[in-house]
Amino acid sequence: MIVKVCGMREPGNIRAVERLGADWMGFILWPHSSRRLGAVPCCLPQCRRVGVFVDPADEDVVRWSADLGLNYIQLHGDESPARCRQVHDLTGLPVIKAIPVSQPCDMERALGYRLRDGVAYLLFDTKCASRGGSGQQFDWSLIQSYAGELPFLLSGGIGPADAHRICQFRHPLMAGVDVNSRFESAPGLKDPALLKTFIHQIRQYEQNQQDIL
Repeated sequence: MIVKVCGMREPGNIRAVERLGADWMGFILWPHSSRRLGAVPCCLPQCRRVGVFVDPADEDVVRWSADLGLNYIQLHGDESPARCRQVHDLTGLPVIKAIPVSQPCDMERALGYRLRDGVAYLLFDTKCASRGGSGQQFDWSLIQSYAGELPFLLSGGIGPADAHRICQFRHPLMAGVDVNSRFESAPGLKDPALLKTFIHQIRQYEQNQQDIL
């Protein structure tokens, strides 16, 4: 299971979180976020790097992709499938498209995004007035109706106490989880102790499943 830790910013915190075994690390590049990355950190992680944008201008996507050596572009705004394809073509990078979820019809919207649009993953997040980071969860049972072609990450208010529930959640296209605000001691600063326990519980469950097989 992919564990993506989003909203990273401080060099020391980046190093500490990577040592815990995070698979992907997200850098928020939306100017209105309290977790916005304003400049390239003096150290960058060796794990997969995700740039998080909201309805970005072409030049911003291209510049940050090069400066951060991104592996994925996460689009967290109102980007259409056609816009996802444009961003993919501009950068040569696979896209993660965030889908805000609060009701069953949101799963229908998710079906509009396809691999042919350059979208490699969806990310199901809690629908709220802001662009994520609400710390609130949506009803995960809504995802059970999703029957698209793309794998997805589960996001939205996932906290330290949710590891067991995540491990018990079943969907054939679930690829991982995205965590952020509920693991913070301050915006953009993750608590390594909380993440260490959470990641260990996820990995321990995976190992137990391997042992059973």
